[in-house]
Amino acid sequence: MAFSEDSGLHLAQIVDNINSGIWEYNINTRVIKWSVGFCIILGYEADEIECSYHLFFEQLLYHEDKLVFLNALNDQAPAKPIQIRLLTKSSGYHWFESTIKKHDDETGQVIYGSIININQYKQAELQCTHNDLLHAQTISIAKLGSWEVDAVTLDLTMSKQIYDIYELQNEIPLTLEEAISFFEPPYRDQIQNAVNNALEFCQPYDLELLFRTAKNNVIWVRAKGVPILNDYGKCITVRGIFQDIDNNKRKGLSLESSLNLLTDQNRRLQNFAYIVSHNLRSHTGNLQFMVNLYNETELIADRDEIFAHIKSISASLNATIENLNEIVKIQTEITNERSIIDFETLFVNIQSAIKSNIEARNAYIEYDFSQCPQINYIPAYMESILQNLLTNALKYSHPDREPVIKCYTLKERNHIYLIFEDNGIGIDLERYGNKIFGMYKTFHQNPDAKGIGLFITRNQVEALGGTIKVESAVNIGTKFTIRLT
Repeated sequence: MAFSEDSGLHLAQIVDNINSGIWEYNINTRVIKWSVGFCIILGYEADEIECSYHLFFEQLLYHEDKLVFLNALNDQAPAKPIQIRLLTKSSGYHWFESTIKKHDDETGQVIYGSIININQYKQAELQCTHNDLLHAQTISIAKLGSWEVDAVTLDLTMSKQIYDIYELQNEIPLTLEEAISFFEPPYRDQIQNAVNNALEFCQPYDLELLFRTAKNNVIWVRAKGVPILNDYGKCITVRGIFQDIDNNKRKGLSLESSLNLLTDQNRRLQNFAYIVSHNLRSHTGNLQFMVNLYNETELIADRDEIFAHIKSISASLNATIENLNEIVKIQTEITNERSIIDFETLFVNIQSAIKSNIEARNAYIEYDFSQCPQINYIPAYMESILQNLLTNALKYSHPDREPVIKCYTLKERNHIYLIFEDNGIGIDLERYGNKIFGMYKTFHQNPDAKGIGLFITRNQVEALGGTIKVESAVNIGTKFTIRLT
């Protein structure tokens, strides 16, 4: 240490005793000096390390901090202390803060300063910065933001993450009313009432709602609010989170829809198994009885009569198997590719195919597919649905008036509906409503009725996730409403 016995030395001793050090560097001679305290805070004894320019820049100073230190030395008027890393004797690099001052003497320009160890504080700062970054990244990954509403002024404060969810480029202040206006109309009253109840009655809320962003993207969001109370139990502000949950919500809805479809398919499969078991067992039992009776009968006339019964049972069994094959076909065709179907083209073709039936009853048929002219559907299903409903309306027309049949499409809330109306004999829904779509269920004395058409139609509609409902009044007519999508 090269300080003279003067006030400078006395000052250096004071600095050494407060766990800090001072240094001096001559730009012209490149001579560097430091105090005993400089060595001590690095963990060395006073004479343990050489006081030299080379040692400081090549061994003590961390290589990435050299440029920072040199720029500070060359700065004509250093504005603030710099932070550098120096190698300690036993615990690696520590962070130090160094002041830099300049003055001229007879040997040239001298730069000097003091250093103190700030490693503990710097590590805490770096950890805090890391935690902030980690928190920001977590918030970003979770697509989550925070907000606050003042209970008195109703001023709304939103974090940047919420502006990102809103897809607003600039963080312009929004009023509470403006923020709520982004929610889809069916959900606005729900979120408005939740906020009002939180402000007035201190009721927290946690809602999942549909939301339309500034870029017109419709997403599912989670809005959660918690009242903050004063000492008198009054709400002074409501704070909460706002989160984009669209991806998970749509997966959940899709899973729920799949589970519902699977449950429905299992129900229909059980029903089908029951029908197969019951009907085939009935036919085979009758057939076996007649065969045994035929073998036990010797008279030719009796045998001929029994054989006629056997032929009748055989024909009925064959018809049953064909009907069951139709139902099985529904499940196998569900994997067929859908294509764009033009309602009017298909409906006109079906009318042409059953033209003789229409003319025989002098039926008036009108249709209007203007609201939804086309649909992406399995062609075989749509042809079967239209044909079954049209032939049904003709088959059950009222004997005292000419049939009037209407067929049209509707489009409401992203759903497509197919409507069939007739002025036929109608169905007593109070008596037969729960059986109308059952297999082999008939409700009139029509000899052509087999009770299979509506059963097949319902299975085709439900196989593709749709629904079918019926409204009817005896001697007035019937209306079928089919939600296709």
